[in-house]
Amino acid sequence: MVNKNRMNRIAAACAAAALMSVALPAATAQAASAPRIDLKVLVVDDGGSSVEAITAELRDTGVPFTRVQLGSSSRPVIDAAYLSDTVDGRPRAKYQGVVLPNENPFGEGSPEMAALAAYETTYGIRQVDAYTWAHPGVGLEYTDNGGYSGRLDGTRAAVTPAGKAGPFGYLGGQVAFEDNSVLVPESFGFMGKPRPGYTSYLDAPVGSGRASLVGEYTHDGRSELVVTFGYNQHQQQFRLLARGIVEWLTQGVHLGQSRNYFAVHVDDVFAPDARWNKELNCTPGDYACPGGEGKESTIRMTAADAQYAVQWQTSKNFKLDMLFNGGAGEEWKAENGGVDALTAQLVADRSRFRWMNHTYTHPFLGCVQNTATVPWSCVKNAQGQIQYMSRAEISAQIRDNNNWAASKGIAIDRTELVTGEHSGLRTSPQQAQDNPNLAGALADNGVKWAGSDNSREPAQRTVGAALTVPRHPMNVYYNTGTNAEMADEYNWIYTSRAHGGSGVCEDNPATSTCLPAPVDPDTGYLDHIVPQEARTALRHVLANDPRPHYVHQSNLAEDRTLYPVLDQVLDTYRTLYAPSAPIVNQSMKDTGVELSRRAAWDAALSADKVTAYRIGTAVTVKAPAGVVAPVTAPTGTKKQLLLGTADFGTAYAGTRSTWTGPELLQSAVTLRLPS
Repeated sequence: MVNKNRMNRIAAACAAAALMSVALPAATAQAASAPRIDLKVLVVDDGGSSVEAITAELRDTGVPFTRVQLGSSSRPVIDAAYLSDTVDGRPRAKYQGVVLPNENPFGEGSPEMAALAAYETTYGIRQVDAYTWAHPGVGLEYTDNGGYSGRLDGTRAAVTPAGKAGPFGYLGGQVAFEDNSVLVPESFGFMGKPRPGYTSYLDAPVGSGRASLVGEYTHDGRSELVVTFGYNQHQQQFRLLARGIVEWLTQGVHLGQSRNYFAVHVDDVFAPDARWNKELNCTPGDYACPGGEGKESTIRMTAADAQYAVQWQTSKNFKLDMLFNGGAGEEWKAENGGVDALTAQLVADRSRFRWMNHTYTHPFLGCVQNTATVPWSCVKNAQGQIQYMSRAEISAQIRDNNNWAASKGIAIDRTELVTGEHSGLRTSPQQAQDNPNLAGALADNGVKWAGSDNSREPAQRTVGAALTVPRHPMNVYYNTGTNAEMADEYNWIYTSRAHGGSGVCEDNPATSTCLPAPVDPDTGYLDHIVPQEARTALRHVLANDPRPHYVHQSNLAEDRTLYPVLDQVLDTYRTLYAPSAPIVNQSMKDTGVELSRRAAWDAALSADKVTAYRIGTAVTVKAPAGVVAPVTAPTGTKKQLLLGTADFGTAYAGTRSTWTGPELLQSAVTLRLPS
């Protein structure tokens, strides 16, 4: 029997859609003669680090671009036909912005530069000069007239009022140039005094005045963003400015989006961690520690450490993820008189943390290990086949920990799991493939997101029906509870044999660099290791990298070695950025979703399956079915619904952005920009 009410609703929706198709052209009559501007960036690449840095920002945030290799003999000629054409009777600009190595990389009198200039003037397209020198051709005085040229290491630049009101309003104000070593020059550039037509966005002190490092030069109907210092994609000064460069270039409307992410996973909660032995230079109780028998020692948080964690979170407005082993905690309790003040305290404060399953007793979930060999190896049966932990055993480790959490009133998302040591996943060179029983055990327990080690597997991948979520290891060691232990193990790993170290750094120069001398055993952790590790973590935060970082419960115990690193990351970040760009501290599931969306989006771009353009104040985005698009637009932008509109996206760093797809009965995303 036909549901008449349902049929009436469908008919009403279709009628509404038909009315809209008639009404919209009248509402956008003033845009009838506006050109179509495709949402793609043209990058002219000279192979230099500055263009590569901007290209990396476009790629990593999901902005489509076409790269022309300047030195290639087979590259296309950039002329009017390459830059524009006509689609459906409407003029089309194929690129919404142009990135050049400098203001004219083609040479004086070049027809290609003339074509670009005419194109930019005709369609109102902006140009970024990735790195040039201070001279009148870019709106600046020569450096000998109140300017400067030379090393910029340690320069304390500042966003100008125009920069705050313009593309760099998300910054707190200061932009300090890195100075990581007095022995190595890290930055070089020019600072010039602005001439008429030039608006400085970033400047620094020169003598008794100030001179510009980044600014907008408007001339001949064109706008150039002029950058007069060299950089690479990893340097903090670029990372701070990268978002603003893209927003300026695209005039605030583009595909792709960016956030500054930071989440910290604390592994092994409730379980003790083995302790480093400074005399043996290894960890008794762990694998391969000759002479360590009978010298085992462990590190475990106390109730006071748990209370401090809550206080610290409140003071920093930052929540930690507690990855727990309930069974390991029960074992510790049984071995220590049946009393466990730590568990009691953490359970009492359970609502103050995020929690995640780390398996019940933290066993190795991969192959059966033979630890009598160095390095350990996988046990094989008589037929030469590797023996693995069974599906039932793995499933029990996941299930029992879930049940333990439920018995304590600890709320968890059962779709998330991080196995102990990321075991069960392939572990080179001993275990070249995942435990074949792992995927089934994950499915048995509804696990969709499995943590992996980013240092081994930086890309997300499938494990049966689940997806991995790579995690950054922090260089705060699991087997140390004090600053002195951290410094000692660090020296063992990173100093040469001549300096009393292991020499691992000498044997693997491609992946590790020896310290010139050991760090001070008493002050080296706070003075050397903490700033270095905080700088590494902050680099991830500023690179639109959602992957979480992981440490261990031992780092919250004894000297509480983790907190100085986190304090430096959070305090530095909140000095560098305005409140409009807060750190995004999200769950592992949300990070997994973000990474999977990015992979689908990148594949669609690579296959040239995305169409996106702007006509006047209307933006249209079409992507393959099932692929949501990342889009950034100004505050006040509306998304067209079947009936009416809704506010688009969420606010971040002064713009609105989100992953978005077509609404009901729509084939494309349509946005209405503020007039």
